[in-house]
Amino acid sequence: MLANILNLGVKELRSLWRDPMMLLLIAYAFSLGIYVAASSMPETLHKAPIAIVDEDQSPLANRIAGAFYPPHFTAPAMTGLGEADAGMDAGDYTFALDIPPDFQRDVLAGRQPSVQLNVDATRMSQAFTGSSYIQQIVQGEVSEFMRGTRKATVPPVDLALRARFNPTLAQSWFGSVMEIINNVTMLSIVLTGAALIREREHGTIEHLLVMPVTPFEIMASKVWSMGVVVLVACAFALTGVIQGILQVPIEGSIPLFLAGAALHLFATTSMGIFMGTIARSMPQFGLLLMLVLLPLQLLSGGMTPRESMPEIVQQLMLAAPTTHFVKMAQAILYRGAGLDVVWPQLLALVVIGGFFFAIALARFRRTIGAMG
Repeated sequence: MLANILNLGVKELRSLWRDPMMLLLIAYAFSLGIYVAASSMPETLHKAPIAIVDEDQSPLANRIAGAFYPPHFTAPAMTGLGEADAGMDAGDYTFALDIPPDFQRDVLAGRQPSVQLNVDATRMSQAFTGSSYIQQIVQGEVSEFMRGTRKATVPPVDLALRARFNPTLAQSWFGSVMEIINNVTMLSIVLTGAALIREREHGTIEHLLVMPVTPFEIMASKVWSMGVVVLVACAFALTGVIQGILQVPIEGSIPLFLAGAALHLFATTSMGIFMGTIARSMPQFGLLLMLVLLPLQLLSGGMTPRESMPEIVQQLMLAAPTTHFVKMAQAILYRGAGLDVVWPQLLALVVIGGFFFAIALARFRRTIGAMG
C-alpha cells in the first residue's frame, strides 16, 4: 500500500511538472505575490504628493509649508490655485492645501480663519489617513506659533506607548506573513482539486480503476504530493522572500511552523479533493473555490481580529482549519511561541484534518464507484 501511495504521488508530481500554468501560479504566489502584498497599499501614509497654495506669504504660512516632508509626504509643490486644481485633475497631487490671504493676521487677531484642503478621495488609503495627518500638522504649527515656543505642554499623565512584535508598525511585516498563510490555503485546495479534475478530463481516472489500487491509496497520493509541493514553496518563501528580500524578522521556530503548515495542508488538500468530486469541470471548480476560499480567508482572523466579528461567526469558524492555522502562525512567527503555546491549534488541525479526510474519502469512493 505504501509503495502504491508513493508511486501514485510521483505520478502526480510528474503531471504537475507538465502543467506550465500551474507551475507559474505556484512560482508567482510564493515570490512576487508575497512581495507585492507586503509592499503595496500601505496603511500608513508614505510619500503622498501634496501641493500648497500660499496666498498669505507670511512666516506662519512658511512654517506650515515646511512641516510637510518625507517619508509621510513628498516635498510640497508650491503652486498657484489654478495649477493645484489642474494637478489634482491630472492625479499629480493627492492633497492640495490652500492657505488664504491674511491668514497670519487673522490668527493673531483670534478670528479663526479657514484653511481649505482638497483631497483626491480616489486614493483611498492615503486620503483617509492623510486628512487627519494634515489637520494635526496645521493645528500643531499654529499652536506653536501662537505660544512662541516649540516647548510642548506637559500633560498631567504620561502615557508610554510600546508596540510589541512590530515596533515600527511596518505594514510589510504583517502583509507578507499573511500572504503566505493565504497562499498555502489557496494553492493546496487548487492543486488537489485540479489534479482530480485533470485526470477526469484526460481520461486517466479510468486507467486507475483497472489497476490494483484502492480509492484510499489514490487520494492519499494526491494529498501527500500536492502537500509537499506547497510546503516546499512555503519554506522557500519564508526564508528567501520574507527573511531574505523583505528583511522581516521571524521570531519563532520555522520547523515548528512548517509542522503546523503540514497539518493544515492535510485538511485543505482533503477539502480540495472533496470539491473536485463535486465539480465536473475546471470552470465549475473555480466558481466553487470562490464560495469556499473567501470565507475561509476573510473570517479566519488573518484580515481582521476574530474578536471584532459576531459571536456566532467566531464559533462557526472554529470548524475551519484556517482559523487555527492563522492563530498558530501568528503566535509562532510574530511572538516566538513554542509548542507549549500552540499545541491546542495543532491538535485542532489534526482533528479537523481527519474529519475532512474521512468525508472526502467517502465522497471519492462513491464517485469512483459511479464511474466504475
